[in-house]
Amino acid sequence: MKNLLAKWNKISLVKRIVIGIIIGVILALTVPSGASWISIFGSLFVGALKAVAPILVLFLVMHAIAVHKSGKKTNMKSILGLYAIGTFLAGLVAVVASFMFPVTLTLTTGAEDLTPPEGISEVIKTLLFNLVSNPIDALVNANYLGILMWAVVLGFALKKANQSTKDMLGNFSDAITKVVQWVINLAPLGIMGLVFDAIVTSGLSALADYGRLILILVGCMLFIALVMNPLIVFIYTRKNPYPIVLQVLRESGITAFFTRSSAANIPVNMKLCEKLGLDEDTYAVSIPLGATINMAGAAVTIAVLTLATVNTLGIEVDFMTALMLSVVAAVSAAGASGVAGGSLLLIPLACNLFGVPADIAMQVVGVGFIIGVVQDSCETALNSSSDVLFTATAEYAKERKEGKTVTMNSKNSVRV
Repeated sequence: MKNLLAKWNKISLVKRIVIGIIIGVILALTVPSGASWISIFGSLFVGALKAVAPILVLFLVMHAIAVHKSGKKTNMKSILGLYAIGTFLAGLVAVVASFMFPVTLTLTTGAEDLTPPEGISEVIKTLLFNLVSNPIDALVNANYLGILMWAVVLGFALKKANQSTKDMLGNFSDAITKVVQWVINLAPLGIMGLVFDAIVTSGLSALADYGRLILILVGCMLFIALVMNPLIVFIYTRKNPYPIVLQVLRESGITAFFTRSSAANIPVNMKLCEKLGLDEDTYAVSIPLGATINMAGAAVTIAVLTLATVNTLGIEVDFMTALMLSVVAAVSAAGASGVAGGSLLLIPLACNLFGVPADIAMQVVGVGFIIGVVQDSCETALNSSSDVLFTATAEYAKERKEGKTVTMNSKNSVRV
């Protein structure tokens, strides 16, 4: 058994995850009732990721700031710019695609008990209040803006602490990182359970009526992941973007696709940034922040479903209003929570732009939950993988400006 486990661990994690996916699909199609206990592996895996992520972020950021040397620059301004550009362009792509391939909806019910935000001001207000949340409450509820704020404040407060205190913080960070590594190694088993549960509980027949809508959503997200994001990376780095683009999709996007939570994927992204050799002072902040505000996939969902609603109601849309929708979708997406279905509750906010009644908008949210098994999985994969992509892009661009040789792969990343 020990030799078998050793051989299993020698296989790359991505290949092991693919094996887990195949086994999950086979079991779901052959013995859906007899192997129902398998779904617990998925729940345990996601639960473990969500449990370790807040503590990981707190200690990594606190330690990174406490030991940060004055004068050493990070790339946060560039990363924030990339987050904003990527999210806006995603909304714009979704609007253009919706004009090129208009789709209408068969409205449904089932989301009446949910309360969406009333406007952009409410979304921004919620984000601001999350910043000053009680630290214990922030950890318990995985409020990453609040966790980041307290980690930054405590990090600065500890800058003048003695070295033994800083070493202790470092030891805690290393220990939590090791726990993350253990959890990630269980990904094949966890994803097997998630795949099994998704197929058994949702099936594919419920999605047939919404096939055209799913094609538009997934098509937009694939276009952004494989065309727009690589174009942004090329403009910043002047290097072939596809090695890093495909790597982040493979090593971050796959787990995000099945966990359907940007928050749960934070430990995976942190590990990938370490593997890429990125600056810990930067990615310790940019990755949890990206899980909160970098929401290209959410912008696509909001824009596509809003315009599908408008088409269903026969409302005429002019160019300027459509362009405004791109901006509203991008800003709204930044307020989407990093949990499954977080972007759907922001659809009524965007529908207000066209005067769509709230009861109709909530029916559209119900449609979103029906197709969520595909929509939210693809959305989260795009959101979370681009956190790593843009963090790496900012560092590669900085290295290029400094005249250093940039090789965009994990074996020799950003090194002369």
